[in-house]
Amino acid sequence: MHDALQLWLASTSPDKLREFAAAALQRNVRVDALSAIDRLAPCVEDGRTFEENARKKAIYYSSGLDGLVFADDSGLCVDALGGAPGVFSARFAGAVASDSTNNAKLLEELRRVIPSGDWSCEVAAQASSGAPLRTAAHYVCVIALAKRGRILTVTAGRADGAIVDQPRGSGGFGYDPYFFYPPLGATFAQLSREAKFAVSHRGEAFRRLLDFLEHSEDSIREGEAPAFATPPMYGD
Repeated sequence: MHDALQLWLASTSPDKLREFAAAALQRNVRVDALSAIDRLAPCVEDGRTFEENARKKAIYYSSGLDGLVFADDSGLCVDALGGAPGVFSARFAGAVASDSTNNAKLLEELRRVIPSGDWSCEVAAQASSGAPLRTAAHYVCVIALAKRGRILTVTAGRADGAIVDQPRGSGGFGYDPYFFYPPLGATFAQLSREAKFAVSHRGEAFRRLLDFLEHSEDSIREGEAPAFATPPMYGD
């Protein structure tokens, strides 16, 4: 049996690192944070899509390195807001926004277009009946894997749900307390880390990445560059 395959995460988020690292161990893959990221100027995330940003970060942080580096770009897209906050999810309320200010901004913008009603009760009732959700939203995650500045593969995942008007749960991060996932009848913040990763956008994208590595591991370990592969996006 091979030693665990090493992956380097190009992110300073401890929450993302915990999720990725726990899932990777089950597939004989080790994920650690890329220590060099603190010594480099931040990659400018000016892409128009999640994929553009993920690719840009993976190429930037892997250039000059021998290891496998992956970067993700993820966010929340709300139908009633025309897909916003989208690629601006982490900075929806400003360049140095916190989770709480981003969530406050999200609710403020939604109330401009959906001014009345109890969203929390409405979402629960409509989700069980299959009716359209006024606050329908989905999370997207795109992961790009690179080595020495060359993209090896890009994977993606999506999770569909709706926004509730009161936070539920103390787990997760970002918009999780307000993102209701109908199949489990709970927000992402109410789920355990394992339960959330099993159904989340980030979990789906990362499992696809692990599948790619499983089929390409021998060539990667031998220093060969596997053929570029892009699995179906967003579960299509």
